[in-house]
Formats: sequence, C-alpha cells, structure tokens
Amino acid sequence: MTFRLLISSALALTPLHAAAPSKIEFNRDVRPILSENCFACHGFDPKHREADLRLDTFDGATQDRDGSRGIVPGDLSKSDAWQRIISDDKDELMPPPKSHKPPLTARQREILKIWIEQGAKYERHWSFEPPKKHAGDNIDHFIQQRLAEEHLKPSPEADPATLIRRVFLDLTGLPPSPSDVSDLSDWSDKKYLALVDRLLASKHYGERWGRWWLDQARYADSNGYSIDAPRQIWKFRDWVIDALNADMPFDQFTIEQLAGDLLPNATEAQKIATGFHRNTQINQEGGIDKEQFRIDSVFDRVATTGTVWLGLSIGCAQCHDHKFDPIEQKEYYQFFAFLNSQDEPTMKVSDPGVDVAGMTAEFKEVDARLQALVKKRYSEITEWEKEMSPDFRKKLMPGIRKAADKPVNKRTLADNVTLFTNIVNPSDPLRILSDRHKELDTLLNQGTTTMVMMELPKPRKTTVFIKGDFTRPADEVTPGTPKVLHAFETTSQQPNRLDLAKWIVNPQNPLTARVIVNRVWQQYFGRGIVETENDFGMQGTAPSHPELLDWLAMEFMAQKWSLKDLHRTIVTSHTYRQSSSNRPELRDNDPANYLLARQTRLRLDAEVVRDVALTASGLLSPKLGGPPVYPPIPDGVMGVGQVKRVWSVSQGADKYRRGLYTFIYRASPPPSLTVFDAPEGFSSCTRRIRSNTPLQALTLMNDSGFFEFATALEKIIAKDGLENAFKRCTARTPKPDELVVLKKLDPLNAARTLLNLDETVTRE
Repeated sequence: MTFRLLISSALALTPLHAAAPSKIEFNRDVRPILSENCFACHGFDPKHREADLRLDTFDGATQDRDGSRGIVPGDLSKSDAWQRIISDDKDELMPPPKSHKPPLTARQREILKIWIEQGAKYERHWSFEPPKKHAGDNIDHFIQQRLAEEHLKPSPEADPATLIRRVFLDLTGLPPSPSDVSDLSDWSDKKYLALVDRLLASKHYGERWGRWWLDQARYADSNGYSIDAPRQIWKFRDWVIDALNADMPFDQFTIEQLAGDLLPNATEAQKIATGFHRNTQINQEGGIDKEQFRIDSVFDRVATTGTVWLGLSIGCAQCHDHKFDPIEQKEYYQFFAFLNSQDEPTMKVSDPGVDVAGMTAEFKEVDARLQALVKKRYSEITEWEKEMSPDFRKKLMPGIRKAADKPVNKRTLADNVTLFTNIVNPSDPLRILSDRHKELDTLLNQGTTTMVMMELPKPRKTTVFIKGDFTRPADEVTPGTPKVLHAFETTSQQPNRLDLAKWIVNPQNPLTARVIVNRVWQQYFGRGIVETENDFGMQGTAPSHPELLDWLAMEFMAQKWSLKDLHRTIVTSHTYRQSSSNRPELRDNDPANYLLARQTRLRLDAEVVRDVALTASGLLSPKLGGPPVYPPIPDGVMGVGQVKRVWSVSQGADKYRRGLYTFIYRASPPPSLTVFDAPEGFSSCTRRIRSNTPLQALTLMNDSGFFEFATALEKIIAKDGLENAFKRCTARTPKPDELVVLKKLDPLNAARTLLNLDETVTRE
C-alpha cells in the first residue's frame, strides 16, 4: 500500500528568513504546514480504494496502514510523509506536480525534519486553548518585535491631515471638516488623543460601528426569498447604534441579543435586542411547508451564532460530523436545541417617553367606562334605527352602514361607537370618551413594531436529523455545546438561550474574545491577525502575531469587554498611526503587508462612500435613527424581482440620510451600495470584499444621487473656491499641478471629478 501526500505550502505568514526557529512549536510552526495535508491511500482492496488520513492529528499521522505510516516520531527514514517530501522521483514527490502546489520551502522542510526528529509532538489546535499571557504591554511591542526579527523597521507616523482623516473615517464613518484640518502647525500627541476621545464620544461612532455589527447580524429591511416583502425591524438597528454609543460591555451586548427576553424583568429594549436572530429570511410563497422553513431559520441561527461569536463553521456538522474540526453531528443538534424552542412574534414598540404601564391602565379604565356608557345609552341607537328610512340607510357612509347592517347581538364595541359618532355631537361625553379610547388604542396597539424572539412555555423536541433532513429524525438530544471547548455549566433544569449566551461570553471560552478583537483589528488593517476571520478551526489560517492576538483578547476581557477601550488601544498605537506609503524593502520582503511595517490603504465601505459625498457636498442630514429612508435609485430597479414594488423617494432631509438608513430589499438592494460590495443580508457577513470595477467610477460620476451631490459641491466651489472643495473631499490642500487640471474643467465637472477621486473614496 502506498500513500499520496498533499501538502499545502500556503501559510498565513511564513517567516522571511530560511533558518528554522531554534524551538519548534507545533501550533505556530508545524500545523500551518500540515493543516491541509491528507494521504490518499491506494490499497489493493478494491473496496478500499481511497481513504483520507489527517497529518495534523496524531492518530491520523501515525496510523499503521499495511506497514506504512505517514509520520513515525523520531524516525525520518520510516516516516512515509517525509520520504515523499524529499523524493527526487516526480511520481513520488509531494506535493505532486499535478496538484499545482509549490514545493515546500527549505525552511518548511527544516521545520518538519526537526519536529519529526524531536518526537513529532502534537498539541491541541491553538484556538481551542485559552489565551496565554506574553511579555509585552502594548500593540507596538508585539508588532515591532516581529519586524526586528525580520530586520525591518516600522514606517513613520502619517502626516497630521492623513491621520486625522483616517481616524475620523474609522471611528465615525465621516470625513473631517475643513476646520478640523485647517491649522496643524501645533499638532501634537496630546491633541490626537483628545481627538480620539471626541470621536469615540460622537453619536456617529455608533452608526459607523453599528453597520459593522449589522453585517454580521445579516440585517436588511425585507423578508427575502422571491416575494421579498418589506418588514419592520429597524428598531433593532437603532438598538445596536444606541448600545454601541453607550459602550455596552460586549458580554452584555451578546446576552441581550441572544436572550434578552429571558433576562429577569426584561425591558422593552432587551426584547428588541433579540431581533438579532429574527433577521433570518421568511418565505411567504404559497404551498410551502412552514415547518421546513422554520427549521431552515434555525439552521441559519446555529451557523450564524457559530460564525459570529466562535469563529467556527459549526454549520458544517449539520449533515455529518465536521470533516476537519472536532465537532460531532450530535453536538450540532445539541447546539440547535437552544435555538429550536422559540416563538417569533412581532412586538409593538412604544415611542420614547411614553408611560406604557400608565397608558395601559388608563386604556382598561376608558374601555370599561365606554362599554358601560354604550350599554346605558343603547336605546338612542335603537330609536335612531327605527326612524331610518331605506333611502337614508343607503346613503350612509360604508363603515356606518356595515355596522348598522349587523344584528345587534353581533356588534362589537367598535361597531357601536361608529354608530354613536354618527348621531351625537362632538362635545357629547360619549364622543369625547370614544376619541380618547381610539387615541390610546392607536398608541398602544398600532404604529411601530419590531420582530423579536420569545421562548416557548414548553420546549420543542429536538432530534438529530439524518443527513440534515428534517423529515428523517433520529435520536433525541438535549441542549449542549461542543466538548472541544470549555465545559457548559448550568443549574437550570432546562437549559435555554440565556445559558448559551452566558457560555459564549464565559471568560473561559478560548474563542469569543479572540474572534471579536480579530474582527475589529480587520477593520483597521484590512486583514485580521487570523486572516480567515470566520474560521478559527483546523482549516483556518494561523495567526500572524499569535502573542498579540492573545494579549488583545485578554485586555478586552480585563477592560470589562469595552469596545471603545479596544478601539482606543488600537487607534492610539504607532502601528495604526504609521504611514501607508510603501517602501522598496517592504515591497520585496513583505508585499502583502502581513508584518504591518506600514498602514494599509482601504477603499471605503459602500455606505461610507455615500456618507463622504454627502458630507463633502454639505447635504448630510445628521439625524440619528428612525425608519429607513428611500434615496434616489435608477429607474427599473424595483421591477427586477418577482414582485414589482414602489420606491417613493424620500423628501426633505430624509433624502440625505447616511447610507446606514437606506431601505434594503434583499432581492433588489440599491445599486449604488451593491456596486461597492455592500452585503445583501442573506447570510452573515464577517468581512466585506473590496472589488475594483469600472461600474464604481460610473456610479460616482453618473448616478442620480451622486450627480445631485456634485451639483451641491459645485455651489461650494462657486462660493468658497476649488481649494476648499478639494479639502472637503480629501482633507488636504491640493498641489499646484492638481489645481491646474481642475481649473480646466467647469465647476460642475470639477465637482464630479472630486467625488470620483480614488483619494476621496479611500482611507489612506
């Protein structure tokens, strides 16, 4: 029997020098080389033509297959994997040429050689071990230590104007005003720190980072599927913004979204927070099996919870044991059980400042009084009806005639009040009482609603589904969590979502804090310390700076899960503040900037592209929260789906709201957002792609909304000059040669050009 070894040489970050480290660590040095390795076993038994062996597990690598073993600890000559790596025979060489994978580097070979000679010691996957304390007390220590190892130096700090624009965009999603960058002659570290505190305290901070979270929550304003009807859930969006502005500790932020309704004396806001898992799609087509799509929603909630908080592809265990991570199918359905026992109601939301309890009590009192008064004076209706001629009856308003046509014993209170309002004058006590009854009913039972989760009194039965098919139930399971992680502890007879949420943010959980700080880091540098930000499992990339990741995670928890403290820590570091300009030695030795010897230029998110243009043109409405709005979109967009819908363009200030507030139909989102890679809300998005297409330039130049922004910027050019307009877009003064080019254009086309600049839509 022979073995075919497929070795991936794509590491998250390979050290630049050829020499192997003096001390080999399995998770840091060896696992990235072995993580995608497998043996294809070609045996003599036709029933066993191929089987996979895992080199990144001890059992898989050392398993005896007819006398051959992939790795024999301490013995290179008997390690089949090693012999094939060093083979000169192209039919034996691994990775084989036909795999199109590059051969292992000299350094990678040396690492494997030393590791096997030293006994091939395995460790648990790094992300399943708790974060460790490491020497070092700030971000720059870890980054610059690694740079020194590679004989590289960090870049100098960016110039003040660039840095100010960078931190404005990163913390609030809005550019600085010309006055913010007007006089920088006395710029200092103290002023920068004060600016950071000012931006973190801004109400716009919650909008910028709220959009980051809404991506992960797969937020949109419609139900999805082919009908894609509109829904009301914007109160959840506003809850996210408010929670982030208040710097709600992330552990509490998590608990309220996963189980706010289960907290003692849950407030309305805590119930609104459970909208996180109501962002699933709803199929309203005729003839569907509602249970099938309910189950599909739970599948989505399991996968989303695993991705967002744990950075694991738990959803891959829906049909079978996970192929790579130690998650059994049974454990998947134990996790599923937490999210399988909820009702999905729509909740009426009160306006701020309304005394709901007092109003409810008054409504009950008014209702009782009105019913008694109607009963006492019902003879007035009887007399009125006796005197009514057939012709007069026909002339009654439809609503009144409908009530009058009902038999007396079938009439509701609303019917009787309708009849009374036709025969009594406006100052009549019954009319006054009925008007108050209607007003209270509207305030309490009509108006704004939002979609929430509510635990069922009795849990549903949960079973394993054979091959993930809900029509093929197997063994019953109770709520539980994967054994590979920390223990699940609860005193509850019937564990529920609240127990799950507490388990997720338990400080003993090795994943949650790491996953979140990595995802925040990704926003600032374009790539996470773990590049596969949604997969911390065996198939994910190793962290480029593992000690830094652990330090950030531990600091995050030590600072009571404060996201604002985490942001402050990152943006005040030299690593963040350094220039993004490339250098020859970096292009040669670290072209992808894994080592972070410089900052990274990042194209702005779709909504921020709009927000920058609105701000530069002076049109931005700073209003916070509220129902979604409808800015101009191209004709015909609402006709591309199964149901043709009306898009009534918002008027007044609502036309110029931030992109965050634009109504999003999942099936037909606004093109100006889609073209800049905004997610559609069908599934959780933990990292936006950044494409570069001609359509983006055409949108900035010709889209009706951006053309209107350019028209407004044209007026600024006429009033304040090209230099001012240029600074509004880029936060810097134009160079003489740039002004020469712009002055050759008429003011409108100069404005269109400024909004179309790469620098305008890029965070330097």
